[in-house]
Amino acid sequence: MTMQARPSTLRLIVANRLSAAGMALFILILLIALAAPLLPLPDPDATDTAARLRPPFSPGHLLGTDPLGRDVLARLVWGTRVSLAVGIGATLVAAVLGTALGLVAGYAGARTDTLLMRLVDMLMAFPYVLLALAIVAVLGPGLINALYAIAIVNIPFFARNIRGRVLGLSHQPFVDAARLSGKGHLSILATEIFPNILPVIVVTMSSTVGWMILETAGLSFLGLGAQPPQADLGSMLGQGRAQLFTAAHVALVPGLMIFILVMSINLAGDGIRDVLDPRLRSGALARPQAVTEVARQAAPGAGARTSTPQTGAPLSVEGLSVGFRSGRAIRPAVRDVSLTLRQGECLGVIGESGSGKSVTALSIMGLVASPPGVITAGAIRLDGEDLLDRPSRMASFRGARVAYIFQDPLTSLHPMMPVGRQIAEAVTAHRAVGRAEARRRTLALMEQVGLPDPAGRYGAYPHQLSGGQRQRVGIAMALANDPDILVADEPTTALDVTVQARILTLLKDLQRQRGLSLLLITHDFGVVAGMCDRVAVMKDGRIVEEGATRSVLDAPSHAYTRRLIASVPRPGEGRHFLSCVRAMRDMDALEARA
Repeated sequence: MTMQARPSTLRLIVANRLSAAGMALFILILLIALAAPLLPLPDPDATDTAARLRPPFSPGHLLGTDPLGRDVLARLVWGTRVSLAVGIGATLVAAVLGTALGLVAGYAGARTDTLLMRLVDMLMAFPYVLLALAIVAVLGPGLINALYAIAIVNIPFFARNIRGRVLGLSHQPFVDAARLSGKGHLSILATEIFPNILPVIVVTMSSTVGWMILETAGLSFLGLGAQPPQADLGSMLGQGRAQLFTAAHVALVPGLMIFILVMSINLAGDGIRDVLDPRLRSGALARPQAVTEVARQAAPGAGARTSTPQTGAPLSVEGLSVGFRSGRAIRPAVRDVSLTLRQGECLGVIGESGSGKSVTALSIMGLVASPPGVITAGAIRLDGEDLLDRPSRMASFRGARVAYIFQDPLTSLHPMMPVGRQIAEAVTAHRAVGRAEARRRTLALMEQVGLPDPAGRYGAYPHQLSGGQRQRVGIAMALANDPDILVADEPTTALDVTVQARILTLLKDLQRQRGLSLLLITHDFGVVAGMCDRVAVMKDGRIVEEGATRSVLDAPSHAYTRRLIASVPRPGEGRHFLSCVRAMRDMDALEARA
């Protein structure tokens, strides 16, 4: 699948409709404000007592007049121009000073950091509105003084935000490399650190401008900002409050403009954040769907390689391809994988990390997160029924027909819920049973998987159990609804050898007792040899070899399988092991160039 061009910034903004609408509205308001001297508007300060308090849509006064007969539309346009200028100006001042403080404090650290942050903490100790009022009271009323006051009280927000980011960057390897190359501190700040915090500055500014305009309006409303006869949105709102019940338009028009202006700026800021945040660009923080997205180009029978489901094979995977969206492209992770799991057998899937084993297993369950995951081709058949034809039914099969044992139980178990309740929740997921019956079945499952003192462990939390006990809890949850197929994704990872052997023995006993079909994901040939009837070897998202376990281990046909087996460390063969590792590296490089 070919890589497409990365989406443009404009396309990413337009994709968020609310942000696009907010940005369009803000640009429109900004253009009107900038064009105020060119528009055919009356003098905003010209009074006409004969035309005072005219209602909206009066001849010559589209939005009416105020108590002095001044045109509300003209004052609105010029007042918006003034409010935008003060708000944006204050944001720039706060951003420059706050960024400088944050850069120095985060990069210098030690006493410099402590001193600067204590000064910032002193500013934050006062309510910012009261502090702004105090500063204006000292400097005197006026828009310029209001700008200074608003900028000063907002410096801490920039300083603390930037300082936290710089602390994380100042000891990164690329910064250490710049120091070792002989660069000075100012050069490192300008060329290494500042470009990496620029998105943070822009996002903070975009989310702060709206507040700055509101604060400017608040000071003008109190008479500490724009002075008569100059108009800004806050002073217009303050002057119109006396006529709220007789001529409501005098106060409602500037109030509505403040609301629209601030809302459009905030929505536009959300769009700017989406563009500058790489996690949001890739969809990594998007809410995942209930099942993996299916976007097959054609039905499995129309060109895709398929096979007739074998008799006694409850699960078959045919020509499965899975990718991950990156912008408008889909990067393939699994390519044309076909597997058949027969009744009562254990099929092992082995390969190095990144070969596509876990993605294949998660795709069978419909658990690959979408976005960004997507199934692009193939079929997953459960007793002959293609689950990908009706993804909405996938949830009814999970746990009931096909169950999954996750690789790391510490992350898959809920940290704030007792393990007994979690198993009971799995018991009731597909069965209408009472609380007492669910508890009884939970205790029976805990005993069956070998958890000591089930009644005592029922109320334990995951962090109170050992790694092996947590994995037994995961197995109990998988068995809660008597599934026919069990998918175990490296269930013994990070366990010591003794616990690993016990978990594998447990899985083998459960498979034999319940007649389960077991799909075992692993990278350990010892596990494959002791557990699996058949094995499939994966490399770069493809199945390169499949067959009976003993025949594959004794006489591998694919060069990659031979190299994998040869790379297993053996006592006293250190040089041979290193030569095999080098051979695998060289072969991978040759295949990549080919």
